[in-house]
Amino acid sequence: MKRRFFIKSITATTTAAMAFPIVAKAVQSKFKFRFVRPPGSLKENDFLARCIRCNKCSESCPNDCIKYMGFENGFTQWGTPYIVPRDQACILCMKCGEACPTGSIQPIKDELSELLSKVKMGKAEVDKDHCLSYQGKTCGVCYRACPFPDIAMTIGFLEQPTVTGECVGCGLCERSCIQLPQAVRILPAHS
Repeated sequence: MKRRFFIKSITATTTAAMAFPIVAKAVQSKFKFRFVRPPGSLKENDFLARCIRCNKCSESCPNDCIKYMGFENGFTQWGTPYIVPRDQACILCMKCGEACPTGSIQPIKDELSELLSKVKMGKAEVDKDHCLSYQGKTCGVCYRACPFPDIAMTIGFLEQPTVTGECVGCGLCERSCIQLPQAVRILPAHS
């Protein structure tokens, strides 16, 4: 019986020792993929401190764009809500803020001035080397997808898009971009 116990303990110790570098690396690493937090989210450290990982924001989302972190971004991120705009962008319905019980996602009125001043998910960036409109072909898909045309995004000759400082980072422009790789990407506010 003692020999069995000895072999089991050696196996467990060896497995734990082999896993330690993987776990340590996951804890120390920065974000592994590009994502944004739901609209109305507090600044990252405050958000992580208040979010209780209850999933109510995702349950309330009619667009099904809110997902939850695994361990890919470390233990402190686990279970927190995120959005990947290219997969499914936010439609700014603001239901997630109404559902959040802790205030980690603040409720914001569905009014233009409120949305523009309080939603800071990120900001769109146009890669002119990939954008069809900057290559001499008219496109404008991102402009038409923008919830705030002529405010967050303007267009010029051949529907060349220009992102303004009013962009909230919802990702609808990135999601709608027909170019591969996409010419419009959201740069997250949390990074």
